[in-house]
Amino acid sequence: MTPNNPPRSSGSGRTGKGKGKSGSKPGQVARPRWGAKPVRPEATDRDGFTAQTAPLAPGEPEVRPQSKRAAGAAAANAAKKQTARPPKTARTGTPAARAARPVKTERSTKAPSTPRVPAGDPLVGERYEVEVGAVAHGGGHCVARHEGRVLFVRHALPGEKAIVQVTEGTTKSRFLRADAVEILEPAKDRIAAPCPFSGPGKCGGCDWQHVTPGGQRKLKVAVLTEQLAKLGGLTPAEAGWDGTVEPVGGKLPAGEVPAWRTRIQYAVDPATGKVGLRRHRSHELEPVDRCLIAAEGVTELGVEARTWPGISSIDVIAAAGSSDRQVIITPTPGSQLPIVELDKPVSISRVDEQDLIHKVHGRSFVRERAAGRTWRVSNGGFWQIHPEAPDTLVGAVLDGLDPQWGESALDLYCGVGLFAGALADRVGEEGAVLGIESSKQAVVDARHNLATLDNVRIEHDRVETLLPRTGITSTDLIVLDPPRAGAGRETVAHLAGLSARRIAYVACDPAALARDLAFFREGGYQPVSLRAFDLFPMTHHFECVAILEPIGE
Repeated sequence: MTPNNPPRSSGSGRTGKGKGKSGSKPGQVARPRWGAKPVRPEATDRDGFTAQTAPLAPGEPEVRPQSKRAAGAAAANAAKKQTARPPKTARTGTPAARAARPVKTERSTKAPSTPRVPAGDPLVGERYEVEVGAVAHGGGHCVARHEGRVLFVRHALPGEKAIVQVTEGTTKSRFLRADAVEILEPAKDRIAAPCPFSGPGKCGGCDWQHVTPGGQRKLKVAVLTEQLAKLGGLTPAEAGWDGTVEPVGGKLPAGEVPAWRTRIQYAVDPATGKVGLRRHRSHELEPVDRCLIAAEGVTELGVEARTWPGISSIDVIAAAGSSDRQVIITPTPGSQLPIVELDKPVSISRVDEQDLIHKVHGRSFVRERAAGRTWRVSNGGFWQIHPEAPDTLVGAVLDGLDPQWGESALDLYCGVGLFAGALADRVGEEGAVLGIESSKQAVVDARHNLATLDNVRIEHDRVETLLPRTGITSTDLIVLDPPRAGAGRETVAHLAGLSARRIAYVACDPAALARDLAFFREGGYQPVSLRAFDLFPMTHHFECVAILEPIGE
C-alpha cells in the first residue's frame, strides 16, 4: 500500500440505497470500485518542495456531455463542414472559477471582441424618484420600477423611497441599472456607511456597507428564500432550512466593520502608481488607503501606503492559520519587477505575460490551519477567505453526513483536500476517500497535504470527465463544492445514480444551489437540512451547506 492509494476492492460496492453494508466493523461497507490509477505528474523541484513547481493546468475547452445520438449527429455535421471550409479553432479557457480566487492561472489568447453598441438613446445620468422593492439575487441591488420599466438599484433597501441615477441603459433596454443617490424615506436597517470609499460610483467590493449586520442577513434570507422557490420549487421547510443566515465570528461594537477578508486583489493606477479597488461593473479604480474588511494580516503589510510603478495588480494573501504572508505582483508588459519592501516579512511572486506564476523570494505557498491539520495552498490557489470559514463548513458537512467507520466517500471539486482530509479521519483506515479536482496545482497541494493518509486518493481532471471513467458504481457519502455555476444536470444525474447514503452540497451561489437541488429531486434525492452562513459580511455573498438523502428513506 502506498500513500494516497487505498487498496482496490474486487467488489462493486453497495447496490442499494442505504443497504448492503458489509465488513468486520459496525458501519463498514465495501469500497467503491476504483478505476485504474493514472500516471502521476512529477511534483518535486530542485528545492525539494512538492507543491511549488508543478506546471499549472493548461487551458482546456469546455465539453458538455452528449448523448450517443447527439454525438453522432455532431460528428456527421462536423465532417460535412470540414469539406466545405477549414474548421474553426476551439475556444480556450475553463469555466469561471469561485469569485474569491484572487489570481488567474492562465490568460486566454483570444482577441478581445468589439464592444456592442446598445440600441436606443442613452439614459445614463437620468434621475427618477422611485419606491424600492424587494432585494434581488446578485450584485447587491433591489428592484424598482419607473413608468413600467425595471431598474436594478444599488445602495438602496426594500421599502425606501429614493432618487436614483441611471448608470447603465438606454431607451430600448429591457431594464436599467441605477444607484440610489438620495434617500427620501430610509428603511429602519439603514446606517451611515462606515467606509469612506463605499457609495454610489465608488468601490464595488462591498454591497451593503449602508445596512446593519442583522439587516444584511435578512436580505440574504430573502434572496435564498426566493431562489429556492423560483428555481428549486422548495419552501424553506421542504429544504430543511430554519430560515436564518447564521452569523460567523464574534459580535462587534456598533459601527465597527468585521475585518475578515484574508485575500485581496488591488489594481494599480498607471499614472500615479497608487493602489485601488475596482468600481462596480467597471475597470475604473477607486483609490483607497485602507480597506475596512481586509484582515489584519493584509493591512499590516502597508501595500496601500506605497506606490507601485510598472505594476498592474497586486494580490495580497494573509494566511489565517500561520504568520505566512504572500504578495503576487503582475507587472505591466515590458516593465521590470521593482524591489519590494513591505512592513512585515512576506514572500514575493510575480505573474508573467502568460499568467504563469514565478517565485521571486520566500515560499510560493502559504500554510493554513483548519480541521486539525496544516494545509499548503500554492500560488494564490483557492482557499476560503473568511478565517473561520474552513472550520465552519467542515463542521456543517461532518455533522450532516455523520461519516461512519469503513465507509467510502467522494470529495468532488476537492481543491487542496479540505473535506477529503476531514472525511478520511472519520471513515478510518478501512474506509476510502477519492477526491477529484481540475486544478493541477491544487491536486499537487492536496496530495502533499494528505500524504500521510493511506485511505485517500486525489485525481486530476474535471469531475464530469473523470467520474464516469472511474468505474465507481456506488459509494456511501458524497461531498461536492462546485464552482459558482453549480454542478449541472448531467453531473447531478450521475451522482444520484451512485446510491449514496447522504450527499453534502456546499454552495457559494443560491441560484446554482436551487437549480441543482431540483435536479437531485429528479434523481431521487431531497434535502433534509440546509444551513446558510454569513461568511462574506458587507457583501451580498453567503455560503450554504445542504444535506440530501434518498427520497422515502
